[in-house]
Amino acid sequence: MDKSIRRFTLVFFILAFTVSILIFFFKPAIGQLMENHSLSISEEKPDPITRELPIPISVDLPELIEVPKLKGSLAKDAYEDHLSAAEYQGVGIIEAEEMLFDLINNHKLVEINSGNGYRLEPLTHSHPYVTPHSKKVLEEMGLMYEILAGEGNFFSISSATRTMDQQVNLKKRNRNATAGNSSHSFGVSFDISYIRFNGVKSWDQKAQRNLEKVLNHFQESGKIFVIKERKQSCYHVTVR
Repeated sequence: MDKSIRRFTLVFFILAFTVSILIFFFKPAIGQLMENHSLSISEEKPDPITRELPIPISVDLPELIEVPKLKGSLAKDAYEDHLSAAEYQGVGIIEAEEMLFDLINNHKLVEINSGNGYRLEPLTHSHPYVTPHSKKVLEEMGLMYEILAGEGNFFSISSATRTMDQQVNLKKRNRNATAGNSSHSFGVSFDISYIRFNGVKSWDQKAQRNLEKVLNHFQESGKIFVIKERKQSCYHVTVR
């Protein structure tokens, strides 16, 4: 039993001494190996995920329309002023439909139908055509009315350009129609109903006041002449 213990003890010391010798000689190599292994792990570590910042884009904002302070005191312009403006700004007196269609084909007259703030009623004694400049002014008036009255609100055009033949026939049916030359026959006049708004016939006092504010603004700006025709329930407008 004592021999076995001595033998085990001797073997243990021999192994311990051998391991010590090996560690002493191979320690630098083991250290270098561990360092290389650590470096390889760090090199293989994936890069953190980088997120690209969104590229800013430019957006064209709609132009802001500044509505001037409007008042509703509408002045009555003399009909002679309407006729003088029509003769000066218009396409000449339109005698018959043949001349009317020639002017349309040559783009001297353009069609009006509907736009922001205005709509065209079915016409029975006139044609839905005016000069390009007159249409531009009408569209400006419609846009200002819609801004003032609220989006989706509109006034109604009840009459536009008439030939002289139509004017003569209208005079036979309507004693209030103008005798002789009418500013409607030059392509620069139209009538706006003051009893029909948003397609409904009614005495809408608020809508009428808004319309008069717009008409007054364009009147004072020197863009139109206006007459309030009570028997026809409309504003007769001639573009200057």
